[in-house]
Amino acid sequence: MAQTLQNTLYLLTPGLSVHRDGLALRIEQEKQLKLSLPVHNLESVFVFGADIYLSPAVLRLCWEHGAAVCFFTDWGRLEARVEGVPRGSVMLRRAQHRAADTLAISAAIARAFVAGKLHNTRWLLARSARDAPDAEDATLLRVATDQLAYLLRELGKTPDDLDIIRGVEGRAAALHFAVFARHLRPPLRPQFLFDGRNRRPPRDALNALLSFLYALLRHDCTSALTAVGLDPFVGFLHTDRAGRESLALDLMEEFRPWVERLALTLVNRSELKPAHFTVRDGGAVELTEPARKLLVAAYQQRKVEEIAHPLFSEKVRYAQLPFIQARLLARALGDRVTYEPHLFT
Repeated sequence: MAQTLQNTLYLLTPGLSVHRDGLALRIEQEKQLKLSLPVHNLESVFVFGADIYLSPAVLRLCWEHGAAVCFFTDWGRLEARVEGVPRGSVMLRRAQHRAADTLAISAAIARAFVAGKLHNTRWLLARSARDAPDAEDATLLRVATDQLAYLLRELGKTPDDLDIIRGVEGRAAALHFAVFARHLRPPLRPQFLFDGRNRRPPRDALNALLSFLYALLRHDCTSALTAVGLDPFVGFLHTDRAGRESLALDLMEEFRPWVERLALTLVNRSELKPAHFTVRDGGAVELTEPARKLLVAAYQQRKVEEIAHPLFSEKVRYAQLPFIQARLLARALGDRVTYEPHLFT
């Protein structure tokens, strides 16, 4: 599969080979032409997996025309970025740093991240309410959905004060986790007790599960931001802290409900059982080695599934969404346009 979105070429299918054809890239599979793309239409080439070949002439053509070539593992970890003498990245990072130091811009971007999270959490709650076998569960999930709708309206009226915006996000998270156990099928709740979010270390199986999936998501968001030339350590919603990828945490917010849905699906289908977790001395709960393997496989499988993207007239893989959003954020910072979060429907 070779796909172009936002002037970025995604090479996703093992066995693809890319050769130079004048000033164009010729993408082939088993010596059959799949796509021909002029290099001047490209800003980046994203290569996923080790079994995709790019000729040296293609690499030279790309860096001569300012298109960075980024190599990722099948899991989405950025391994290498090939480009000519850097030209645009420093300007983008300067724009990012200026925006982070400008309250009005920081507040607008932080609001967008929180709005995406609230909308997508409502999406998750509404799906569970629709499928809930218990009337009380359905009612409580719908009430939480309505409360988040109120907070979304309140968010739009907040002043340019990051503490107030963070406060709205915190209240939304508290509402969501207050009913989180209601996403589970009733017979499973005694086995997966949940009394709110806790971490470092997680004290129950669901929190251990969420922490692990959030870590995978954080990794993907960091790779996406780095690939487009942004500094993953300089955020807007999350404050600066030594060693913390604040912008990756910002970008994660709109995708957290997506991984939460995966976690709930695995538990509700009994693919994950209490035996997949172990309790350490002191009460910390950890995933067993088989559980981690199962989770990584499930996460990667979900990432190759496709959805219709609301901004494009074609389907994309879930794995591409963080990269698309990172590119939109880069353009918002560089061109001073509004950042729009990804909204699940």
